Amino acid sequence: MMENQDQTIEVMRACLLAGKIMLQSGAETYRVEDTMSRMASSFGLSQTHSYVTPTGIIFSTEGEGPERTKLVRISDRTTDLRKVAMVNSVSRKISSGKIGLEEALKQLKDIEEANLTYSFFIQIVAAAIASGCFTIMFRGSWLDFLPSMAAGGMGYFLVVYFHRIVPVKFFAEFLSSFFIGMVSFFFVKVGLGQELDKIIIGSVMPLVPGLLITNAVRDLMAGHLVSGLSKGAEALLTAFAIGSGIAAILSFL
Repeated sequence: MMENQDQTIEVMRACLLAGKIMLQSGAETYRVEDTMSRMASSFGLSQTHSYVTPTGIIFSTEGEGPERTKLVRISDRTTDLRKVAMVNSVSRKISSGKIGLEEALKQLKDIEEANLTYSFFIQIVAAAIASGCFTIMFRGSWLDFLPSMAAGGMGYFLVVYFHRIVPVKFFAEFLSSFFIGMVSFFFVKVGLGQELDKIIIGSVMPLVPGLLITNAVRDLMAGHLVSGLSKGAEALLTAFAIGSGIAAILSFL
């Protein structure tokens, strides 16, 4: 009996760890719940319940023996779809019987501790290139390409820098978009850019919460109203911060 209880606890640990990694890495709520349910079922826990929100996971089991409920708090969220894919891969291996509980826990802990993101420098370069390409996509001139790259790269650097100083996303996004508007206006003023609106639009695109909006819509369509509405509100607040920063600098021009 004690062995079965220990087995149940370890299965719950594995499921919660998988859910935590996926939620912190930008996975949809219904995908997290489905993965946890499949993993538990593969390990013999057929009667499980999970409740996932952007800030926490509640997972419970019932059946033979005492019912158990565990809670995991989610404080930091980012976008790392590679980790989501790796956890899904572990889940598929569990379902097919290729790995056991001990190996699954080991692989999940390795995934959690792994730093799979690109270096900060590469992220800035990618944001700069994306900003320039968005400007061209929005029918800006090629003379605005380099100013957009400079403003977009600086904006991405500043949003990460300000977020480390003040861990409030709204202020980091507001200040970074404010500086994007300032830099964009400077380039146009000295003759290095032509269309201020195109430069600003392209430069703020790396800050736009595209994945968050997509996940909010998908969660709402899947019936997860709390998660969908909370993610939608977070995306709306981010968009409001970006727009407010640009509006603030334009009001001084």
